[in-house]
Amino acid sequence: MLPDGTARAVEGDILGDFRVTNQIVIPGKRLAPLQPANILCIGLNYARHAAEGGKPPPERPVLFIKSTSSVQNPGDPIELPVKQASAMVDYECELAVVINRRCKNVSRADALDYVLGYTCANDVSARDWQRSLGGGQWCHAKSFDTFCPLGPVIVTRDEIPQPNDLRIKTVLNSEVMQDWTTSDMVFDIPTLIEFLSASKTLLPGTVILTGTPHGVGFARKPPVWLKAGDTVSIEIEKIGTLTNPVVNEPV
Repeated sequence: MLPDGTARAVEGDILGDFRVTNQIVIPGKRLAPLQPANILCIGLNYARHAAEGGKPPPERPVLFIKSTSSVQNPGDPIELPVKQASAMVDYECELAVVINRRCKNVSRADALDYVLGYTCANDVSARDWQRSLGGGQWCHAKSFDTFCPLGPVIVTRDEIPQPNDLRIKTVLNSEVMQDWTTSDMVFDIPTLIEFLSASKTLLPGTVILTGTPHGVGFARKPPVWLKAGDTVSIEIEKIGTLTNPVVNEPV
């Protein structure tokens, strides 16, 4: 994107060989920057977030998966579930990592060579389904339609040589709810890629959600849950702002 609001066309496959051309284009509707092959998520990966939930930092990365159908575009609404209702929908700002080539058993030293770049994510979570209603597992609670906004752009890894040194925040209706830094991750991004690729293949287009800092809604007194009419923004230094309104699911 250029300062005047135009952009340059990209030729090729962003997950393979591509180049930025000199052809000027006027962007239309902004979509999520990719349709992920998989969405792998890491829980309790910020030390202060683990502490606010009354848990010690984990000894190994805690993995769960969000459905790829949960992806939502920047600017489009997060839908609060009505048919399978939740009264405890929470926000979670996260740095998302985009894998650009097939990898398996990658070393920590080589891990960033498999990264296309980074984007903002909101790991929207139905806490009641995550806890009492869902049998104790997390995937269902985090996979409702629209529960994974991504964007507004992918910033390539050469522009962010230190992904574990970025300011990250959530702003809900103009109030800052989360404001911390990715340096608080228990497991940094190279360590996560090494762990996730061990004995498992990460496909091109895999998105890794790397955890959220403290300040989530469930930990506040009283708790803060998303409601229809809200606007929630995820801001990450060097990437930009991902904003979504909140509505009730149309049924």
